[in-house]
Amino acid sequence: MTSTTTNPLHIARRVIGIEARALGLLADSLDASFTKAVDLILAAKGRVIVSGMGKSGHIARKMAATFASTGTPAQFVHPAEASHGDLGMMLQGDVVLVLSNSGETPELADIVAHTRRFDIPLIGIASRPESTLLRAADVALVLPAAEEACGTGVVPTTSTTMMLALGDALAVALMEQRAFTPEHFRVFHPGGKLGARLTKVRDLMHTDLPLIAADRPMSEALLAISRYGFGVVGVTGPDGALQGIITDGDLRRHMEGLLSLTAAQVMTANPRSVAPDALAEVALAVMNDRKITCLFVKDAPDAGLPALGILHIHDLLRAGVV
Repeated sequence: MTSTTTNPLHIARRVIGIEARALGLLADSLDASFTKAVDLILAAKGRVIVSGMGKSGHIARKMAATFASTGTPAQFVHPAEASHGDLGMMLQGDVVLVLSNSGETPELADIVAHTRRFDIPLIGIASRPESTLLRAADVALVLPAAEEACGTGVVPTTSTTMMLALGDALAVALMEQRAFTPEHFRVFHPGGKLGARLTKVRDLMHTDLPLIAADRPMSEALLAISRYGFGVVGVTGPDGALQGIITDGDLRRHMEGLLSLTAAQVMTANPRSVAPDALAEVALAVMNDRKITCLFVKDAPDAGLPALGILHIHDLLRAGVV
């Protein structure tokens, strides 16, 4: 029978509890140095060069990726590769961000020396204020004293979690300072579910539209519905503005004497529409809310504007939005 001290669930909760408390300490320890680090990166004309060795290196890679995808150009440089030529990737105008729990990692010496020689701003993240890294850095971000969650004190666990959280805090602070929007985010995330959710309506809409004049007979409206395959037809006024829409529901409601009626007599006036610059997921939300499968696209919901396109729920399915 598993004892309390070796029960996997007990261990997991203990580890997460230790790391959660450490993150609280980290939040409370932040001071003006964090603001200085953000200002230093914002002022940089080049990139953020992020480096670290071992487990800190893995966190550094993630930091660089997060920076780069949120509007702050960044690149990871491995310390060993830096000592064999990759120091040339660090130029004046860049900012170098170096991670090391102890602040004494020997493999980082050449990177630190290079930043000092060429006057490249250096931000250090470590747990020892008097370490070589933090004494050399222009901005020192000190991790608070906290036990590693491994129980032996030797496996990087709590320390790397704090580094990861600190990197996320820097990235989000930079995002907000740059007024980085979901539209900007989509530029760097065109693939997958995230890219699909951030796709704009204009990227998916059809511009060959099923339209018919309001005074035309329903026989022509039925032909237009069949020809275009959207299951609807838009009804326009003399000026070309979209006045209404005819759906299968409208056809059922006017079944008796349908062919003797005009499009204007059958249509639903002032149909819901979506703007071309709206996100595709906004269009999906409208369709779900109104239980419809098509939306016309207009610059504004004003009835006096022409339709620019049409969007079918199948377009959202193909794009992966649904």
